Amino acid sequence: MLLKCPECELQISDKATFCPHCGYPIQPDIKPRKPRNKNNKRKRLPNGFGQISQIKNRNLRNPYRAMVTVGKTSTGRPICKPLKPESYFPTYNDAYAALVEYNKNPYDLKPDITVKELYEKWTAEYFKNATDNYIRTVNSAWAYCSSIYDMRAKDIRSRHIKGCMEEGFRIETRGKKKGEKIYATPGTKSRIKSLFNNMLDYALEYEIVPMNYARTFELSGDVIVEIEKNKKKHFPFDNKEMDLLWKNVDDVKFTDWIIIQCYMGWRPQELATLRLDEVNLEKWYMQAGMKTEAGKQRIVPIHSKIKELVKRNYDFALSINSDYLFNDKGQTHSGSWSVTYDKYASRFEKVVKQLNLNPEHRPHDPRTTFVTMGKKAGMDEYALKEMVGHSIQDITESTYTVRDLEWLREDIEKIKKIEICH
Repeated sequence: MLLKCPECELQISDKATFCPHCGYPIQPDIKPRKPRNKNNKRKRLPNGFGQISQIKNRNLRNPYRAMVTVGKTSTGRPICKPLKPESYFPTYNDAYAALVEYNKNPYDLKPDITVKELYEKWTAEYFKNATDNYIRTVNSAWAYCSSIYDMRAKDIRSRHIKGCMEEGFRIETRGKKKGEKIYATPGTKSRIKSLFNNMLDYALEYEIVPMNYARTFELSGDVIVEIEKNKKKHFPFDNKEMDLLWKNVDDVKFTDWIIIQCYMGWRPQELATLRLDEVNLEKWYMQAGMKTEAGKQRIVPIHSKIKELVKRNYDFALSINSDYLFNDKGQTHSGSWSVTYDKYASRFEKVVKQLNLNPEHRPHDPRTTFVTMGKKAGMDEYALKEMVGHSIQDITESTYTVRDLEWLREDIEKIKKIEICH
């Protein structure tokens, strides 16, 4: 039977609750069923996918807890643990979405993960804020551990780590010793142990290993003695060497880098990565640094003797649209301008060899030169520590003494002439 809608006067069925033309309620005493919000519909979790539980009777912002399945008991019941790094979510579907993402690309570690897989997972996290030099050091130590790459991480014991240290080797890929087995030096043995110390700490956090067996033993006494014996000393540049550097600053490439480092005390890695936005040529200072809390973003005035050298590098960087102060002028294409620690070390060695300087000099020696010059010139001890990025233990000095730019500049300008003799 057809009726007229009292609102639009079009014909509708007598059984209609609402007019299909204008939406006017025909039988207002009958409450329409609310359409289900599809977005709020809980999605069913597949077997082995994980679990989502709601914490009730508590006023929580994130009451839904997501759990991941990591195995089964002997009776077949799932073994679950909280999803990492976040376990709690405001809605069921937020928790579900997190589980979906986890199962697409699990960032948790499986119980049977191999040592090699563990290393890849660990370094992906550990290397995020590491320097290039540190990454090279770890990868170099890892090359001696190939005998245990395919072992299950949970089976690693002290004897396996010691085996890598004492019997592990890598194959030389270049030079006169190409193809030969290279066994670990005392320094490399120390780095291998350090690698496992940190990697197994990571595995322990994720409950992959029962304990960190790398921390159950110490380096042997003979290894420690060898490490100390093989430690290379730092040699500051003496008067004659500094004179040679200055005389050849316009003729021998990269000599200016060494001189700048001698008058500012930057670490080689810090020098190589100095950005233009960290260099202030109006007030003549740099603000940069890395490695330690004391070393980060420290202010170092640009000594008057090296202003021209800094300006020269700054202008060259602008001319090639580089973001970095120091660029490899020996390159012919823009992709190779950037300077790394290895590049700096290589250029440093070339200058030392070309000018017939002490062959024992290493890239840290200009930093040693700066500290030595500063002490000989009578610089304030704490001002010197601030400029090289060393921590200050004295609470009065570290907390309550504020050294402004002019204070630091006055101190650094005490260095007038190199007075270092061997």
